[in-house]
Amino acid sequence: MFVCSASYTDSNKRYTHSFLATDAIRDAMAKFVLAGKTDCPHYAKAELLADSLQRCLPNFRIHKISVLPHAWKEWLEDTCTRNGWKHEQSPLVWRELVDQGGKAMLLGGFSDFLEHCQDYYSVTSDMPTDIMLSVASENLETKMNSIVEEQHRVSLIKPLHIWLSSALSPTGHFLIPNLLSAEVFPNTSAISLHLLNLEGKEEQLQWLRMETENLALPLLYQVTIHTDLEQAFKEADVILLQDECWSDDSDTEDEEEMKKKVKRISDRYREYGQLIDTRANREVKVIVSGDSFVNLRCSLLLDNVNLIDSNQFVTVATQLENEARAIIARKLKVRTSDVTHVIVWGNISGSFYIDLQRAKVFNYDGPIKGPAYFSQPAKNILQERKWLETDLQELVRCQRAAVASKTCRAAPMSLANGILEVLKAWNGICGPDEIFSLGVLCPGDYNLPDGIVLSVPVIFTDRKWSVLSDVTREDNLKERLEIAASELRQEKELGSEDNTVAINKKIVDGRLKQTKT
Repeated sequence: MFVCSASYTDSNKRYTHSFLATDAIRDAMAKFVLAGKTDCPHYAKAELLADSLQRCLPNFRIHKISVLPHAWKEWLEDTCTRNGWKHEQSPLVWRELVDQGGKAMLLGGFSDFLEHCQDYYSVTSDMPTDIMLSVASENLETKMNSIVEEQHRVSLIKPLHIWLSSALSPTGHFLIPNLLSAEVFPNTSAISLHLLNLEGKEEQLQWLRMETENLALPLLYQVTIHTDLEQAFKEADVILLQDECWSDDSDTEDEEEMKKKVKRISDRYREYGQLIDTRANREVKVIVSGDSFVNLRCSLLLDNVNLIDSNQFVTVATQLENEARAIIARKLKVRTSDVTHVIVWGNISGSFYIDLQRAKVFNYDGPIKGPAYFSQPAKNILQERKWLETDLQELVRCQRAAVASKTCRAAPMSLANGILEVLKAWNGICGPDEIFSLGVLCPGDYNLPDGIVLSVPVIFTDRKWSVLSDVTREDNLKERLEIAASELRQEKELGSEDNTVAINKKIVDGRLKQTKT
């Protein structure tokens, strides 16, 4: 048996809790939770008593929850409902069996806690009422100061806000771990990731949020989930828009179903454009990706924004570039990375054209050889015009469908990689001569209708893209661009508000082949 004592001082007065610790040792690892209103005098007295016990008893633990007065009632109701308790006053005390596990055991209020301490620890307390009130007032002041300090600390953190649509897609799972890195976003100290999925799968989004947080990535500041557009794109710095439910095409999709699908896409992206225009930051970077109506979706966004520069909206053709590079590499028996500067023109998910006028090949085992940095124009090696103009185009069209047929889904890894490559270049991580194919608002000198988004070659300089000017647009290429523009114009008309323009059947048949996954 031994005696413990603890004291506190207030206004030059000393008050002491004294107790015999005879049975304290047998109360191994007693963990109590003490919750109460910040300005409650009984909570203040119970708090000091618990602190005294914790200082003197090696196995006594107390966890305190201080709740602001205006939030106390709601907090108490939620806690009692969750645990099946009935309690109405401050404070609330319960015990957690650390060694045994299991459900928390309700102890009660201040009187119950005081009685427990007297029975188990022989505690005596002589704190007068005026001191209780003084301590309660100090508790409230301290709590308010800590809230102000925390708000100030949070205000100093300026995270980069990234919004990811269709977050539950396979592409999203490949994208997230690589997206939240300094390799993609240099000079960024914190990232807030906003996961948007409009199919109402909140439980799955919760699991994705937990999985993302468990990655413990240094740049990750917070993860939020959204199943509606109430907060969509608020303060967005980067928006990544992926395919949504309309990409699940069936083999029996007919013209009427195509019309309905385009109408759904058009309605959704008009709303997206308006929300982005009013909620996102003015320098937001918007990337549209996927397999279905990519150029149309980007064009619809641009039709509905007025405050944000059109150069901030692009579509990704990098996947098609890389697929073409892989096909050429297999034919020439080199690595895919040895083929560079392939250009994709036109409608990314429709009538596109693979152009090799700037393409280079490294490490080709041919008559002319050189060191690792030596390259040859791809057209000088691939002199089969028919293969370039017909076979290559068809092989690239079929490759994505082949991957989907084998894996029962689109090529998410390739899509994610394409998005990341464009983001890196847009954030200044690329060579000055590196060429990318992006769907952008068509330049005026292309003599095409206004508001058309086509894939063209671009370069990035000082974190801004510009259309590559020194490329040759022969008559054959101009014709292909006109076909792609006509196709996109008819898609827009099909999704217009009145929906009165009928789509050309030939275009429908071609689009059906391209959108099947």
